[in-house]
Amino acid sequence: MNGQADLLPTDSPKSYFVSVCLAGIFGTLGIHHFYLGRWLHGIFDLTLAILTVGFIFILWPVAVLLAITDFIHTVYVTYKLIVGEYNDGSGRPVSVPR
Repeated sequence: MNGQADLLPTDSPKSYFVSVCLAGIFGTLGIHHFYLGRWLHGIFDLTLAILTVGFIFILWPVAVLLAITDFIHTVYVTYKLIVGEYNDGSGRPVSVPR
């Protein structure tokens, strides 16, 4: 074997379809991040969702800003998953099935 073959990342064992579905359905809650083993990213997403709900009646402009931020982040990550440019928690790409 040559040295370059060992440097190429192998595909993630996580399911592409499950990842995309979780991102599409529960994206703002970050469930797909937990599934992919990206725990800190999942906690960040879940915290954004909880803070959004918490600020609705107290500081609604902050809640709106948090909701918009969470939505944009979710759309971006879902796009990256769909096109196969997103990695799991181990750094392996979640590849589009061939």
